[in-house]
Amino acid sequence: MSLMLAAKLARRELRGGLQGFRVFLACLALGVAAIAAVGMVRSAIEGGLATQGAALLGGDAQMEFTYRTATDEERAFMDAMSMATSEVIDFRSMAVVGEDRALTQVKAVDSAYPLVGAVELDPAIPLAQALAVENDLPGAVMDRVLVDRLGLALGDPFKMGTQSFRLSAVLVKEPDSATGGFGLGPRTIVLTSALANSGLISAGSLFESQYRLLLPPETDLDAAKASAEDAFRDKGLRWSDSRRATPGVARFVERIGSFLVLVGLAGLAVGGVGVSAAVRAYLDGKIATIATLKTLGASGRMIFQTYLMQIGALTVLGVTLGLILGAGVPLALSPLIKASLPFPVDFALYPAPLAEAAFYGSVTALLFTLWPLARVQNVRAAVLYRGGDGRVAWPNWVHWLALVALVALLIGGAAWLSGLAFLALWAAAGVVAALGILWATAYGLRLAARALARSGLARGHVGLRAALAAIGGPRDEAASVILSLGLGLTVLASVGQIDANLRAAISRDLPSVAPSYFFVDIQNDQIDGFLTRTKADPGVTRVESAAMLRGVVTKINGVDARQVAGEHWVVRGDRGVTYAATLPEGTELTGGTFWPSDYTGPPQLSFAQEEADEIGLKLGDTVTVNILGRDIEAKITSFRKVDFSTGGMGFVMMLNPAAVAGAPHTFIATVYSDAASEARLLRDVAGAYPNITAVRVRDAINRVSDALSAIATATAWAAGATLLTGFVVLIGAAAAGERLRIYEAAVLKTLGASRAQIMGSFALRAALTGAAAGVVAILAGGLAAWGVMHFVMETTFIFEPLSALAIVIGGVLATLLAGLAFVWRPLAARPAQVLRAQE
Repeated sequence: MSLMLAAKLARRELRGGLQGFRVFLACLALGVAAIAAVGMVRSAIEGGLATQGAALLGGDAQMEFTYRTATDEERAFMDAMSMATSEVIDFRSMAVVGEDRALTQVKAVDSAYPLVGAVELDPAIPLAQALAVENDLPGAVMDRVLVDRLGLALGDPFKMGTQSFRLSAVLVKEPDSATGGFGLGPRTIVLTSALANSGLISAGSLFESQYRLLLPPETDLDAAKASAEDAFRDKGLRWSDSRRATPGVARFVERIGSFLVLVGLAGLAVGGVGVSAAVRAYLDGKIATIATLKTLGASGRMIFQTYLMQIGALTVLGVTLGLILGAGVPLALSPLIKASLPFPVDFALYPAPLAEAAFYGSVTALLFTLWPLARVQNVRAAVLYRGGDGRVAWPNWVHWLALVALVALLIGGAAWLSGLAFLALWAAAGVVAALGILWATAYGLRLAARALARSGLARGHVGLRAALAAIGGPRDEAASVILSLGLGLTVLASVGQIDANLRAAISRDLPSVAPSYFFVDIQNDQIDGFLTRTKADPGVTRVESAAMLRGVVTKINGVDARQVAGEHWVVRGDRGVTYAATLPEGTELTGGTFWPSDYTGPPQLSFAQEEADEIGLKLGDTVTVNILGRDIEAKITSFRKVDFSTGGMGFVMMLNPAAVAGAPHTFIATVYSDAASEARLLRDVAGAYPNITAVRVRDAINRVSDALSAIATATAWAAGATLLTGFVVLIGAAAAGERLRIYEAAVLKTLGASRAQIMGSFALRAALTGAAAGVVAILAGGLAAWGVMHFVMETTFIFEPLSALAIVIGGVLATLLAGLAFVWRPLAARPAQVLRAQE
């Protein structure tokens, strides 16, 4: 009966409309919409990658090898498994036109390419026609950026290595572009056969060979993968298939999407503050009603059930509005999103992200409304006869237990659903800590304002004293303002500081520590001449060189490497390997001893100390490295300090020369020179050794910087949604306090204050609370940014003042705008009418 009566009362209460719950609905809808929109876009990308896996990969499956082509045995295995096979060789080279040269990512293909999809060219001609030989020059197609960079026109010749090519078309789209990874230059496509006399592909050259397979429809991909890996895993094989054609892209989308959902949760927490404030304001207006119900015999439990049902119904409405907005906006913007992404996107209504957003919204709404609901349950009937005023009791232990359970459910759900448990727990801890700091700031500001209002410092300043008294009063909205706005600004401040520090680190460190160029594919008979030329250049300050091989760590102490090291980056894919007879200059041993210069015994290995510690390696352990299909089992006899952050030469693994004797390889070099000499140095080296490829370090870092900027921009948009929610809370707080401001304005007018003084008092109050929120946001956001830079990026953190100043100014302006939007009615009210109504 109690539950039925509570439902009846709740239904009657809701007939009065949604007045008082607009902020509740707006905060909840915005938070849910932000999370739903991020999830929808992520699911759309994942859906596109899944449904078009074969087109992205260029076949149903791919077998990939590093710095070698497939052996006859491997080709026979592929031919037996597939209906058709296509070989693609991917490498970097220099495209040369006269004195101009530019780095390009070359894709050398055979006549079967592409097995799936089609290459789009301008003019629209078949790829086979574009790559055909004409006037003794093989054809080539180039990305538009590279064509413009070199000033080429259709039919113009250019060189790669020692081979001349003819530009026959501009590359518009390649179907398998998403599987190409992070390229340092625009794409050029040529026939593999056209490279025979180029000097670019030879034993030891740096390239990837990819074999795309078109499999029979009934093929079991799991069985095919297991069969290939069992046969060739220890020979450096990497398998991928259409089920996960772009693991790097998929992993990136999954992680950045999960991270943005966590940022969205911060926005939902801001909305939760608004939800709590709206419920508290609504229930404050219902105290007389509640006390009357108590007088008529209603129990505290029934009162709790009545208003919980109301809030529950409104929560369903707010979450529904958020889901409609979160699903509708991405669908409406789908053409723009598709055009801006380099991989397929399949937009549809995905239930999983919508369910996730609904879960977050419902739990957050219940968490932030349970406190005011629990307190109002204990309102005494005597409150009615005190004019509806008085203290409300604290919640009992059952409600405290429910609050703890809801917090655990929200954090646990975030950790599980995001797939980033560690980050989710830290993000939750950060949000809780930020809310605690902001609440303490609001409480401290109230105490300070109260003390200053009573002191002599504000004497004679009517507006200042009124503002301080209002902030320090028991009913001021300072807590809601500082909590909501402060948390949104904290997220934005941390994003700004991280972005500024990343950019500063790149621009600060590059000139002093990074080389000007990486030179790769230096042949054994070229290294001496290369070193002589570069060291003789007056602009060159330092040259480092090393032999370059690539190997896959297959076993550690005879056990599969992944069983020992898990997913550590050293055992995931192939790694650079070098050899040296003596310890290179400037190298610091941290343990063990380096082999003698004339050592010819069993293979010995010097390993990077930091990576060895992470994997758990010790002196005497054995590591099996597969280099060009040959297993080399070497004993670790020393550890070295390797600093990859300098941008210079660094190898995790260094072998004694006899261990790799006879293995074909090339050399790489890093050259440090002043900026004025870079162009001359490149022309000199390229002119003497056309096959050598130069990678300008500054260009490579700029590409990384652009990628980081894109991530920062996406995060800033998510933070902006959080800030928008905070602004809605400000509007709600200002609207809720309008009645009190009317009374304050009437009293001040009666005491002789002018309209300008009253408006100045209201503006000063808003400025003080906004500034407090901004200052705390700078401190909390700076601390969060320091943690990311120190523990994740492992680099120096330097406080960036400009973005910090913008945060404070933004906080002040936001509260001023929200406050001034509700100042006109208090200023226009007649004191006599207002004061008469209070009698």
